[in-house]
Formats: sequence, C-alpha cells, structure tokens
Amino acid sequence: MATSASSSLSKTVKQQYMELPQGDQVQAMYIWIDGTGEGLRCKTKTLDSEPKSIEDLPEWNFDGSSTYQSEGSNSDMYLIPAAMFRDPFRKDPNKLVLCEVLKYNSKPAETNLRKTCNKVMEMVENQVPWFGMEQEYTILGTDGHPFGWPSNGFPGPQGPYYCGVGADKAYGRDVVEAHYRACLYAGVQICGTNAEVMPAQWEFQVGPCEGINMGDHLWAARFILHRVCEDFGVVASFDPKPITGNWNGAGCHTNFSTKEMREDGGLTSIEESIEKLAKRHHYHIRAYDPKGGLDNARRLTGHHETSNIHEFSAGVANRGASIRIPRSVGQDKKGYFEDRRPSANCDPYAVTEALIRTCLLSEVGDEPVDYKN
Repeated sequence: MATSASSSLSKTVKQQYMELPQGDQVQAMYIWIDGTGEGLRCKTKTLDSEPKSIEDLPEWNFDGSSTYQSEGSNSDMYLIPAAMFRDPFRKDPNKLVLCEVLKYNSKPAETNLRKTCNKVMEMVENQVPWFGMEQEYTILGTDGHPFGWPSNGFPGPQGPYYCGVGADKAYGRDVVEAHYRACLYAGVQICGTNAEVMPAQWEFQVGPCEGINMGDHLWAARFILHRVCEDFGVVASFDPKPITGNWNGAGCHTNFSTKEMREDGGLTSIEESIEKLAKRHHYHIRAYDPKGGLDNARRLTGHHETSNIHEFSAGVANRGASIRIPRSVGQDKKGYFEDRRPSANCDPYAVTEALIRTCLLSEVGDEPVDYKN
C-alpha cells in the first residue's frame, strides 16, 4: 500500500524544533472550506498574544483563484473567524481557527453554508435544538487502495469487522486513537468511535451539540482527521461509496431533538417532525450531499443498511429506513430520532439547517424560504 513520502521524514528531528520556546507569540491556523464544498484549506498567522475569544482574532484573506472560489482577475477572498479550538499539533497556546469565507463584495462564498445555517439556528434557539452526527470514513493509501486490503484482491467478506478487534479485523486503529485524543485536546465534542462494517472503514461521533456548534465541531473534527492521516502518510476518504460491490457505503447519520422531544411525551413531537420530513424527501436528498444527491445515489440503494434514495420510510430500530426511531425512544416516549440519509461527505451546516427548516419552521416545497433581515 502506498504512503506519502513526507510521512517517512524523521519525526524525531521535527520534534527538536517543535520543543523550541515561542515567546509570547501564537500560531493561529486559519481553516476554511474550499470551492468544492468538501475540501479543507489552511494557512497560519502569527499573533502577538494568545486570543481568548473569536473577537481577538483578526480577519484575513487568501487567493480564491487557487481554491476554486474566484477568478484570478478578482481573487481576494476574506476569512472571518467563526470558531476557535486548541491546536493539538502545535499545542498550547496555539490555535485552530475555523472561518467563514466572504467574497470581495462581503457576500458569503457559494460554499459558505454557515451563514444561512446560523441565521436559521438563531430563529429557533428557544427550542434548544441538539444534534449528534456519526461520521463514517475510510482509510486509504495515497494510491486510493483501502488501508490493509490485499494489493491484488479483497479481504474476507463483511461480518467480523464492525467493532472488531485484532490485526485481521481492525485496520488502522493507530489513526483512530490519535484522532480521538487530538479532538479531545482541541475541545471538539467528540463522543465516541468504532470500527465500521467494511474493513478500513471507521466512524466517530460528535455531539450532542446545540445549533451552529454541530457544523463547527464536525468540520473541526474532519480537519483534525485529515491532519492526523497526513502524519501517518495515509488518506481519510469521506466518499459515500468508496468501493463498489458488496461493501457498505459511508454515511453521516444525524441525530436530532428539541427540548420538547426530550421531555415526557416528546414522542408526539418526534412523530410530527417525521410527518413533515416525509413530505419533503427530495429537498433533503438534495441538501444531504455536495452534489445535490448524485453522490448519495451510489450509496442509498436500499441495501447495505440503507434506505432507497427515491422513497421515504421510517421505523423503530430499522436501519434500512430513512428515519430511525431508537427502540429506547419508542419505549420511553421521548428522546430523539436519527436521519440516516446524509452522506459521509455532506456539509453539516446544510444538513442541520434543512432539519430545522422542515421540522421546526414547517417549511414545505422543494426550495428553502428566504428570510429577509
């Protein structure tokens, strides 16, 4: 399996430099989503003191013509700090800074979906919406071949790998453990991890997060994963169906609840939301992957623990349904529901915004409502 050349550089030599004192100055790594809606970019700025809040971070800019976000003749794009985390790679007092991207005219870039998501979240903050997202991903070599798979064939069929342990069942646990600890250090609300059904496929869960924090924390966790994989010389893929054939795809199941759903009798509110979702299935499918449903079409086949992309379904403890009500929620008559449709490469801002629009703002139709200021 191919690994990157940079991963073979001496980490011991690098560590000598990383241990040098840096005085009062701080390295702030600005992170943003590029024009693909999936890729992440980053660059570092030196600050004269440790920022204590977002307000302490200056705005910055970058060349959008090199990130699929503008033309060369008018390429300046602006980075607006939105969320700050501790930097697990450079360590304290250094920071990771997740940013929104604005165009030259101060309007959001096309792939800056945080802006409208935040506006919608503010409209329903009194309902205290909570989210938890289950991010599946596949570890690949730099040649695109799944980590640990035979170079000229396939591993044994699915069955022993889900939550598996042992060298013949768990492929790439070092990456998983490093990522988990790095997220905890950073302050990302990671709440669990497990090996998935396909070998070399894993999942981590982020949440519960309230409102806009869900998108912020999941994007930060994705960046940290890419950065950890860089150190190991491998690649983290969020492709919804990385291997064709009789192998599970990769999703980003999204758990959702409101204060009312979590209180006694909340199942009624859950069922009302599911009824609204049933009438707006195609709108959600378009919002649940960066290509308007084309990526998910490869995954949502009705097989391999998925629903069919063309049909809406719901059920208790049914992993083949669009919406799953956990059995414990059915018994307790309160809690949350799980939307199993979002793809692994979804934008969490788009997913959580769509759920709020349909379930709490009672929008209907195939287009989102434009709420004027």
